[in-house]
Amino acid sequence: MKGKGGAPRPRKEMTPKSMGPSVLLMDNGSLRPAAIRKLRSLAAALGRRLGRKVEPVSLLHANAVAAGKLGGRKAEILEAAVLRRAEAGAREFVIVPLFLGRSRALTEYIPARLALWKRKYPGLQVRLAAPLGAAGDERLARLLEAQVRARLTPGFLRGEKARVVLVDHGSPARAVTQVRDRVAGQLRRRLGRSVARVAAGSMERRLGDAYAFNEPLLENLLGTPPWNAGPVIVAQLFLLPGRHAGPAGDIAAICRRAWEKNPRLRIVRTKLVGDHPGLIEILAARFQTAARR
Repeated sequence: MKGKGGAPRPRKEMTPKSMGPSVLLMDNGSLRPAAIRKLRSLAAALGRRLGRKVEPVSLLHANAVAAGKLGGRKAEILEAAVLRRAEAGAREFVIVPLFLGRSRALTEYIPARLALWKRKYPGLQVRLAAPLGAAGDERLARLLEAQVRARLTPGFLRGEKARVVLVDHGSPARAVTQVRDRVAGQLRRRLGRSVARVAAGSMERRLGDAYAFNEPLLENLLGTPPWNAGPVIVAQLFLLPGRHAGPAGDIAAICRRAWEKNPRLRIVRTKLVGDHPGLIEILAARFQTAARR
């Protein structure tokens, strides 16, 4: 394109500001390479869905994993990612949390860090999208329903109705457990008479009455009638494969021990939430809502 007098018009350089907000897909962080690789694949899929670059970051921990275990590229944690881009001139960020509920990371840690970042970089704007388990949204339950129904095979059921336990990690934040309980209620309604029962449970909990809202623990439930016999589906409310929900993780070990104590028990686990393509639609909706604010 030419300017006045036929002279070429200078090409406008794309700066971090002119390219719009930096979009960061953030998980809690893991020392397991499989979790980091899965986060990267989700960020790429979300980027394709949104038609813009989405970069994977972890709240903590992941930067301790050697680059050699991650295809030569180290993982980045949130604070380093924001500060590096801010140094290059970026001032707008949208963080899409790969979190189920409003954990203390979202309500306390990130706001505290944000206050420090803003003092160092005046004009910094960070919009934090809502977590996955928003009230009134049944998309997470719909995703889990599909994963449970995939396990309702004749060979597994053997003429019986399965019991379903929706299990999460367990949290010191009641709001996170409330998400699990709400989703369990939605899942119960959606599955209806196709299963015998739907319950919610935790993999683990902190000691003390103050954290009793996490009960029942999965290990205890699987040792209690009628859950200690017949077909039981463990619906895994976990997002990424790691120490807890990976192929040889804590959930698998709990299920194995339960079967060893009660050989009449038949257990299958669903795939992880992060394995369902519907997760990308939920993340895209969370981004779009935050970006409009």
